[in-house]
Amino acid sequence: MYSQELIKGTLQTIVLSLLSENERMYGYEITQHVKDRTQGEIQLTEGALYPTLHKLEADGLLTTEKVSIGKRVRKYYRLTESGNKQANDKVSEFRRFSETMNDLLNSFNPNPELSWLS
Repeated sequence: MYSQELIKGTLQTIVLSLLSENERMYGYEITQHVKDRTQGEIQLTEGALYPTLHKLEADGLLTTEKVSIGKRVRKYYRLTESGNKQANDKVSEFRRFSETMNDLLNSFNPNPELSWLS
Protein backbone atom coordinates (compact mmCIF):
# COMPACT_ATOMS: atom_id res chain seq x y z
CA MET A 1 0.00 0.00 0.00
CA TYR A 2 1.25 3.49 -0.82
CA SER A 3 1.94 6.21 1.73
CA GLN A 4 -0.76 8.74 2.54
CA GLU A 5 1.70 11.44 1.47
CA LEU A 6 1.79 10.08 -2.10
CA ILE A 7 -1.96 9.57 -2.19
CA LYS A 8 -2.65 13.08 -0.88
CA GLY A 9 -0.48 14.57 -3.60
CA THR A 10 -2.40 12.76 -6.34
CA LEU A 11 -5.92 12.68 -4.92
CA GLN A 12 -7.33 15.48 -7.06
CA THR A 13 -5.90 13.82 -10.17
CA ILE A 14 -7.40 10.46 -9.16
CA VAL A 15 -10.85 11.92 -8.50
CA LEU A 16 -10.93 14.07 -11.64
CA SER A 17 -9.76 11.16 -13.77
CA LEU A 18 -12.40 8.79 -12.40
CA LEU A 19 -15.16 11.33 -12.86
CA SER A 20 -14.05 11.97 -16.44
CA GLU A 21 -14.45 8.24 -17.13
CA ASN A 22 -17.84 7.98 -15.40
CA GLU A 23 -20.83 10.25 -15.81
CA ARG A 24 -21.32 10.60 -12.07
CA MET A 25 -20.18 8.87 -8.89
CA TYR A 26 -20.84 9.10 -5.17
CA GLY A 27 -18.11 9.14 -2.53
CA TYR A 28 -18.18 5.52 -1.40
CA GLU A 29 -18.32 4.41 -5.03
CA ILE A 30 -15.14 6.40 -5.72
CA THR A 31 -13.30 4.77 -2.80
CA GLN A 32 -14.34 1.28 -3.87
CA HIS A 33 -13.52 1.90 -7.51
CA VAL A 34 -10.00 3.06 -6.62
CA LYS A 35 -9.48 0.14 -4.24
CA ASP A 36 -10.64 -2.38 -6.86
CA ARG A 37 -8.66 -0.90 -9.76
CA THR A 38 -5.46 -0.80 -7.71
CA GLN A 39 -5.94 -4.24 -6.11
CA GLY A 40 -6.00 -2.51 -2.72
CA GLU A 41 -2.73 -0.61 -3.23
CA ILE A 42 -4.58 2.70 -2.93
CA GLN A 43 -7.28 2.97 -0.29
CA LEU A 44 -8.92 6.36 0.02
CA THR A 45 -10.21 7.38 3.41
CA GLU A 46 -13.34 9.47 3.87
CA GLY A 47 -11.21 11.98 5.77
CA ALA A 48 -9.11 12.56 2.65
CA LEU A 49 -11.76 12.12 -0.05
CA TYR A 50 -14.58 14.38 1.11
CA PRO A 51 -12.47 17.51 1.72
CA THR A 52 -11.04 17.00 -1.78
CA LEU A 53 -14.51 16.66 -3.28
CA HIS A 54 -15.69 19.78 -1.42
CA LYS A 55 -12.66 21.76 -2.63
CA LEU A 56 -13.17 20.67 -6.23
CA GLU A 57 -16.82 21.67 -5.95
CA ALA A 58 -15.91 25.07 -4.44
CA ASP A 59 -13.43 25.57 -7.30
CA GLY A 60 -16.23 25.01 -9.81
CA LEU A 61 -14.84 21.74 -11.13
CA LEU A 62 -17.68 19.55 -9.81
CA THR A 63 -21.40 19.80 -9.43
CA THR A 64 -23.48 17.69 -7.09
CA GLU A 65 -26.84 16.02 -7.36
CA LYS A 66 -28.72 14.59 -4.39
CA VAL A 67 -30.76 11.47 -5.01
CA SER A 68 -33.08 9.88 -2.46
CA ILE A 69 -32.63 6.15 -2.12
CA GLY A 70 -35.18 4.94 0.37
CA LYS A 71 -34.59 6.94 3.52
CA ARG A 72 -31.04 7.85 2.54
CA VAL A 73 -29.83 10.69 0.37
CA ARG A 74 -26.90 9.93 -1.88
CA LYS A 75 -24.77 12.80 -3.20
CA TYR A 76 -23.46 12.26 -6.71
CA TYR A 77 -20.52 14.22 -8.11
CA ARG A 78 -20.14 15.14 -11.76
CA LEU A 79 -17.50 17.14 -13.62
CA THR A 80 -18.29 20.58 -14.99
CA GLU A 81 -16.91 21.65 -18.35
CA SER A 82 -13.92 23.25 -16.64
CA GLY A 83 -13.60 20.09 -14.52
CA ASN A 84 -13.23 18.01 -17.68
CA LYS A 85 -10.48 20.31 -18.91
CA GLN A 86 -8.77 20.22 -15.52
CA ALA A 87 -8.97 16.40 -15.51
CA ASN A 88 -7.18 16.24 -18.85
CA ASP A 89 -4.57 18.76 -17.71
CA LYS A 90 -3.93 16.98 -14.39
CA VAL A 91 -3.60 13.54 -15.99
CA SER A 92 -1.20 14.90 -18.65
CA GLU A 93 0.83 16.68 -15.99
CA PHE A 94 1.00 13.57 -13.81
CA ARG A 95 2.12 11.40 -16.74
CA ARG A 96 4.93 13.84 -17.52
CA PHE A 97 5.87 13.96 -13.82
CA SER A 98 5.89 10.16 -13.61
CA GLU A 99 8.15 9.91 -16.66
CA THR A 100 10.50 12.51 -15.17
CA MET A 101 10.62 10.62 -11.87
CA ASN A 102 11.34 7.36 -13.71
CA ASP A 103 14.20 9.03 -15.56
CA LEU A 104 15.52 10.52 -12.34
CA LEU A 105 15.33 7.29 -10.35
CA ASN A 106 16.49 4.84 -13.03
CA SER A 107 20.09 5.29 -11.95
CA PHE A 108 19.26 4.97 -8.24
CA ASN A 109 20.87 1.93 -6.67
CA PRO A 110 19.51 1.26 -3.18
CA ASN A 111 22.37 -1.20 -2.47
CA PRO A 112 25.60 0.45 -3.66
CA GLU A 113 27.67 -2.36 -2.13
CA LEU A 114 26.07 -4.73 -4.66
CA SER A 115 26.78 -2.52 -7.69
CA TRP A 116 29.44 -4.98 -8.85
CA LEU A 117 26.62 -7.46 -9.61
CA SER A 118 25.21 -5.38 -12.45
